[in-house]
Amino acid sequence: MKPETAAKKLGVLLSATPAEFQAGVVSRDELNELQAKPPTWLTDLRRNGPHPKQVVAAKLKVSISGLRRAGITEPLTTAEIEALKAENPAWLEHEQAVQAENRKEALRLKEG
Repeated sequence: MKPETAAKKLGVLLSATPAEFQAGVVSRDELNELQAKPPTWLTDLRRNGPHPKQVVAAKLKVSISGLRRAGITEPLTTAEIEALKAENPAWLEHEQAVQAENRKEALRLKEG
């Protein structure tokens, strides 16, 4: 698979991965090996970032659209995410409430 696809499946930002990862092709076996026994660079990326938007959104408990509405379009590090959580701006509270309501409604519809 393409490096972009593998990076997405691993939950990391492609541009932050090593050059050899970005330049190569990743087989399913290699992807499984990376998931089962992550190398140091992968562990560090997952722990510290920079994180792709889907990971940032999940860590902040908001949607990707909520990030966009707040003007956050760039990848964030774990430290930046933690600083945002500590600051707890009004937009974050609002987007978390919207996301929680959306989840509750989706669960209600699923249980139907």
